[in-house]
Formats: sequence, structure tokens, C-alpha cells
Amino acid sequence: MSSFPEVLTQVAALWDTRRDELLSAGAALAEALKAQTNLNLEAGGRLPDVGALEAAARGLSGAFDHANGGWGGAPKFPQPAVVEFLLRRHHATGDEATLRMATTTLDAMMRGGIYDQLGGGFHRYATDEIWLVPHFEKMLYDNAQLARVYLHGWQVTGNEAYRRIVEETLDYLRREMLDPAGGFYSAQDADSEGEEGRFFVWTPEEIRSALEGTSENPASDATLFSAAYGVSDTGNFEGSNILFAARAGSEIAEEQGLDPVDVEVRLARAREALLSIRAQRVKPGLDDKVLAAWNGLALAAFAEAARALDRDDYREIAERNASFLLAQMRDPRGRLLRTWKDGHAKLNGYLEDYADVADGLLELYQTTFDPRWFDEARALADTILDQFSDPAGGFFDTSDDHESLIVRPKGLQDCAAPSGGAMAANVLIRIAHYTGAAEYERAAEAAISRVRIAMEQAPLGFSAWLSALDLLHGPPRELAVVGGDPSDLLRVARATYQPHLLVASGETATVALLEGREAIGGQATAYLCQRFTCERPVTTPAELAALLG
Repeated sequence: MSSFPEVLTQVAALWDTRRDELLSAGAALAEALKAQTNLNLEAGGRLPDVGALEAAARGLSGAFDHANGGWGGAPKFPQPAVVEFLLRRHHATGDEATLRMATTTLDAMMRGGIYDQLGGGFHRYATDEIWLVPHFEKMLYDNAQLARVYLHGWQVTGNEAYRRIVEETLDYLRREMLDPAGGFYSAQDADSEGEEGRFFVWTPEEIRSALEGTSENPASDATLFSAAYGVSDTGNFEGSNILFAARAGSEIAEEQGLDPVDVEVRLARAREALLSIRAQRVKPGLDDKVLAAWNGLALAAFAEAARALDRDDYREIAERNASFLLAQMRDPRGRLLRTWKDGHAKLNGYLEDYADVADGLLELYQTTFDPRWFDEARALADTILDQFSDPAGGFFDTSDDHESLIVRPKGLQDCAAPSGGAMAANVLIRIAHYTGAAEYERAAEAAISRVRIAMEQAPLGFSAWLSALDLLHGPPRELAVVGGDPSDLLRVARATYQPHLLVASGETATVALLEGREAIGGQATAYLCQRFTCERPVTTPAELAALLG
């Protein structure tokens, strides 16, 4: 293969002697790239019906690893957008097999070495098919999405272990990935001291040593901890041990005739001791740039967790993050910028930046009902329509005033993060139902229609689009709560997984859904609506619970 300098020399020579041929070949290449961009796009396609959602669920079942959870073999990646879609389908249909795919995957990931059993948070992917040995890098986008999907898993199943994962993961982000200015960093490296995983793995001797200062019987507690977290003398990673949830404390207690509560106390104390020792190790490198899109994902996770778990500290983090994004990551025109570091933001925002930040702001609005967050989300949605729309339907990744490129890209497939187009469609549908403005929903429908073939053929790669389609077919329901103290009514709305419910509250008319809604007898009053046509207003939590079903 020619070296790059050799290629440049050859091109320079051809430019002097065969320029017309080079220009012709370049034009042909540009056309091929444009054709590739539109691959699997259906021009003027129809909106997929509910059957497409059912077919996608069947397709995911056919590819599912029923033994280990997830999809595919090694390496195995978390796919939160897929799990989210399955939770939505279970909500819509009640199908237990669909829910089982989601919970099997959530259970396997949280028990495996891909999850940091001491410090919380998920590593990038597993190098095997059983979620044991990770690539130890930690990414903001993974942890933001996974925290949110575990939150939904908890709402659906009531499994308290899922709630624990949510809180441990968000606490990890707050502890290790939050800049003092309010933005979240991008990633932590896999390596420290030149070795992958060195920061995270343990030998039996290191565990015994760590417990000597905190345990009355360090040898016994080390044995207990090793049984619970799969620690052996031979190890499972280059002679050391990646911790994984090998056995439940209750199982060990029953086997050894111990008090289950005492076992859990001892394990918690051991985890705390090991985490304290680990904090003294050389930490992995930190990628401390702040990216708008990934922060939008984190904003949504903290905002939704704040209201679902009644955590004011998470709300405060979400509000601070939103204020940071809007103050520090916009140019003088008010347009989003892509990246921030050391007090300086730069580069035009991409579609995913606008869509993910708008999504986070909508979640924050539903947590605080501060109209500022809704107004800012709508402004971002308007920019998407104005600057990113493709006249043929859908959205480009770059704005129409972005630097000139050979091909204006349009990334449709979900990768590690959801497709910007899918997130935009989801945001636009919700804005439409808050405002009654049909142009938002029409744009979302046109975008979804163009990827109909791709969704049918490859649901694993288009699950965020499928979730947007699910929202359209839900159908969305709007809940307006006005007057009095709304907290009891809002608590009912937040008690369960309601992926098709959009909530507004307060007296301001900035959200059209609230216009003309009157409180009954001075009490907090709830209006449950569909496309602004409402049920009889109710004033008690029991009545609202009955309406929500």
C-alpha cells in the first residue's frame, strides 16, 4: 500500500497531466456518496402503522441472546435504545415475552463486570458475550442512557435493584464527571499506569488488606465479599479479578446460616472500604471536553430521575446543567455550539446537539414546570425545522449555514447514541402536543416515513426511530394540572411508567395546553386530554389514577 506522501505526489502529478479525468472521477465519487446517504430512504413514503412496531419486536426476539441477554455475541454492547423500545411495546401490549427480553438484559448487565460494582456506572462494552470482561472506558452517553432505561425498568417492574443502579450511576456521574461550571465531561479512559483496567481490578490479598482497617474480622469479611463478587485466587482478568455480582447476599446467608441483614451490612461496609482504597490509586485519564449532545442525554436522565425518585439534588444538577448549556454553549446568535473546554465553546452544533438538548429541556420542564425550559426547547425545535430540514423529509446532520461539505450528511442509524433524526422526531411530536401546532408533528411524520424500510429491515439499528413511531401511535396524551397545590396529582402522574404522557402545570400561557384550563373550587385540577380534547376534569388523586389507567 502506498504511503500518504506517495499518494499526494501521485495526485499532484495527475493534476498536471490528467486533470479532467481527476475532476470527472471526483464528481462520480461525490454522486456515489450522495446515493449512499440516501440508501434505504423511501422518498415520499407512507407512515408505518402499528404493524411495523409489532414486526420490529418479533425481529428483536429472533436475534435475542436468551441465555445472556442482549443481542449478538462478543463483543457485546449495551443497547439502551433497544431496551427502551421493548419497554414501550410491553406498555402498549402487555406482552410478557417482550418485557422478558428487556429485564433479562438489564439483569445481566447490572450483575456483570461491565457494571462498576463499587463505584457505579457502566463501562463501554463487554469483550465477551456474558458481560463479564469489559473494555474499561466509561462514556457519558452510555451512562446517561442506561440510567434512564433502568429508571424505566424500575417503574415497570418495581425491581428495587434497578433503582439502585439508577442512583449509583447518576451519583458516579455527579462525583467524577461533573465540571464545576455545570457541564458533564465526555469519558474516562480504560487505562491507568499504562494498563487497561488496572484501576478497577483486585487480587484477594488487596481485598483482605483493604478490609483490615474497617472490619472486626477482615478475613471472614473478605471471604464473604469474594463469594458475593466472584473473587478467586486465579482471577478472571490477567491474574486479577473483575468484580461481578456472582451471588446474592441472601443466598450466601441462607447457605451459611447467617443473618441476611448482617450479611448485607458487611458487604456494604466492604464495598465502601474498597472504594476508599481505590480512590487512592492512579485514576484513568479523563476526557474533560463537554459535548452538547451528550450533556443533553445526561440532562434528561437527571431531570427525569429527579421527579420519579423525588430527588431534589438531581433536580438541582439538572437545572444547573441546563443553565450551563444555554449560557456557555451558544454563540451570540443563540445557536448551539458543539463542544466546550476550559471556559471556551466552539464549533457549530449538529442535529444531535439540538435534538438531545431539547429532549433534556423538555424533561426538565416536566420536572420543574418552569416555562423557561419549555420555551428554550421549542426554540431549539424551531431551529431544527428552519436550519436542518430536508425538503424531501427528514433532517440533515448539519445546519444549512454549516461549512460546505462534499455531501451534507444524514446519519440515520442509532450507534452508541441515538440517531439525531430520531431524537428530533421524538422532540417535535411532543412539542406539537404541548402547543397544538401541527407543523412539528408533520415534520416528524415525514422523517419517520422516510426510514420505514430501514426500521423494518434492521430494528436493532433503528430502535430510537421505532420509539418515536411508538409515541406517534401511542397516542400521546396531554395532562394539564392547574390551580391549588398540584403535588398530589403530579405524584400520581409520576408513579408509573407513562411513555405517552406529556405533563404541563402552572398558570402561564406559554404552554398552549394550559390555556383555558380552570381550577375547580380553588383546588388543583387535572385535565387529561388527547389533541386538546379533554376528559372531565378531576381534583382527586384517585380520580386521576383511574383516568390514567
